[in-house]
Amino acid sequence: MAITPHKMTPDRIMELGHGFRASKALLSAIELGTFTELAAGPLDLEALRRRLGMHERGARDFLDALVALGMLVRDNDGRYANAAETDLYLDRNKPTYVGGLLERFNARDYAFWGSLTAALRTGKPQCEQDAASYESLYADRRSLELFASGMTANTRPVANALANSFPWANAATFIDIGTSQGCLPVQIAQSHPHLTGGGFDLPQLTPLFESYVGKHGLSTRLRFYAGDFFKDPLPGADVLVLGRVLHNWDLATKKMLLTKVHDALPPGGALIVYERLIDDARRVHAAGLLSSLQMLLASTGGFDFTGADCTGWMREAGFRDIRIEPLTTAQSMVVGVK
Repeated sequence: MAITPHKMTPDRIMELGHGFRASKALLSAIELGTFTELAAGPLDLEALRRRLGMHERGARDFLDALVALGMLVRDNDGRYANAAETDLYLDRNKPTYVGGLLERFNARDYAFWGSLTAALRTGKPQCEQDAASYESLYADRRSLELFASGMTANTRPVANALANSFPWANAATFIDIGTSQGCLPVQIAQSHPHLTGGGFDLPQLTPLFESYVGKHGLSTRLRFYAGDFFKDPLPGADVLVLGRVLHNWDLATKKMLLTKVHDALPPGGALIVYERLIDDARRVHAAGLLSSLQMLLASTGGFDFTGADCTGWMREAGFRDIRIEPLTTAQSMVVGVK
């Protein structure tokens, strides 16, 4: 479906230029624990300021800015409370919390984007460590848990869509490659009781996967396959999924992974790749293009790509009957058969 670009009026240009301010207000609110604090009930300005450890100067403007942005509400007595959606999604104590990835954005990615000009001039990442170096990222337990919970929040909408849009009745087994906590296997297994399978990822994810799957009562149907897809063979199944994996790597690695998946599948088995695909004309899908710039900032060779790009690589790896279908407003799947 064609997307009509915004008309570039002066107001629209300024809105884009100022976009970082609203973003940082949200990220700082999460860092301060604003929504978690207010989940217990409304608080007036002074009480909330003290609970969050804010200085008097700026506190009122900050909280009222969150009201204006729709993240908080304020009653006639001046008490602040969470909006319904932020209470559901940004309270750290709720299982629906999506802020883990946003916490990582605040701690790492936000600063990297301040170096975009340098990255464009040099072609080099602007962080101390390649974001694709998961061994280092996962070495710290807190970073691991934040990253995994963020991946779960990011994956849930596309997992729900994938559970309903792929012909799972034709498969008996499936494995999610790069599964993190296991959100995608859980969502699909809940929707299709005949399926068994699991997820493949680095060994450090084992306890998080097993805990998440266990909480959903699926431990007898889903198992964790520990390994490194650079060093170890991939587990086989009727369907293998590569979700938001390929964009992390350079072209040679992308092709290697597609070939490795092809080798692991049985004849007639299917691969599902889902990503924020850039539109083939490279004109309108800003989310995919900005995601690719994130890869420039945070990896040595990663980049996002078009559906036509992915189709060509998959065909080169030996896949046939390749098709592209939308899953969410931002993400689509590319399906190929061995």
